[in-house]
Amino acid sequence: MPFPFTPLVETLPSSVPFVGPEALERRTGTKFRARIGANESVFGPSPKVVAAMQAAAAESWQYCDPENHDIKAALAAHLGVGPENVMVGEGIDGLFGYAVRLFVEPGVTVATSLGAYPTFNFHVHGFGGRLVTTPYVNDREDPSSLLDLAQREGARLIYFANPDNPMGSWWDAAAVQRMIDDIPDGALLMLDEAYGEFAPEGTLPPLDVANPKLLRFRTFSKAYGLAGMRLGYCVGHADLIRAFDKIRNHFGVTKLGQVAGIAALGDQEHLRSVVGKVAAAREQIAAIARKNGLAPLPSATNFVTIDCGRDGDYARRVLDALVAAGVFVRMPGVAPLNRCIRVTAGTGDDLRILAEELPRALAKANA
Repeated sequence: MPFPFTPLVETLPSSVPFVGPEALERRTGTKFRARIGANESVFGPSPKVVAAMQAAAAESWQYCDPENHDIKAALAAHLGVGPENVMVGEGIDGLFGYAVRLFVEPGVTVATSLGAYPTFNFHVHGFGGRLVTTPYVNDREDPSSLLDLAQREGARLIYFANPDNPMGSWWDAAAVQRMIDDIPDGALLMLDEAYGEFAPEGTLPPLDVANPKLLRFRTFSKAYGLAGMRLGYCVGHADLIRAFDKIRNHFGVTKLGQVAGIAALGDQEHLRSVVGKVAAAREQIAAIARKNGLAPLPSATNFVTIDCGRDGDYARRVLDALVAAGVFVRMPGVAPLNRCIRVTAGTGDDLRILAEELPRALAKANA
């Protein structure tokens, strides 16, 4: 290479945290009949959001507001905090990248759970961080284990998701607040609340923007149905939030994304409707799993994790058979979580196809 990469980049694999359904469709040459694997909202954004984006589309020749002023103001009003406590970015994934860049350099230790959301790990490795992990306990990230690990290893960042991906599990607000209260000195908790809108009441602790040891990450990708717009936000102490301006892509959040976010916040009735549809779909997925002798795990998200009852090789065979039949689902990547497959809440047609194809997939896996 006439232009060598940095030594750090030379050590990294050429890979991505997820293989998208589009890549799988290109490999097979066929479209998925049921796209229920990426935890998108198949119920889509509010019609008011679509109308707002259509009205703004003709102005796409303009750059976005690099300060994200209006969407930050709308979020601040919605959350009951100041605009100085809100950072907007290119989805939670983009915000993770900025946060890791702020605090991690080669050799800095970061604590997470073994099998937790892999994109966070991707950023840690990309900035040369040292990642240490602790196992899930009873299919949940374990706050006590994470805090013990962070204390023991001197971690600068701690990643914890509530509700959790990939298992769909959750802790109540009191347990999460105890974790927040016990964050070790010198550490910062990265609290991922991407699925918070789907969780039971009493899952999310009250926002506390006075705490300088906590950043909370939320998104428009899930319940608001805007995954393709790449719009997320982070809430925290003003000094932490202000630091993002030193490194973020100031034109990263598109003009249409800002318009869409404001419109989405303005239609809470649509949000409530989606949450209800997701709850009904979770029940259907659980019933389909039980009918086929499988065990659905309790979920506070827009997906259901299904225990296939054996090991990761068996679950992979089930998943591969579903994918071959045109049903896109995913699975956790680390044992023992990988004994499961994960199914996103779908439409009636999506779940009808799942009900037809799951017994066939199990028969192929058993063969």
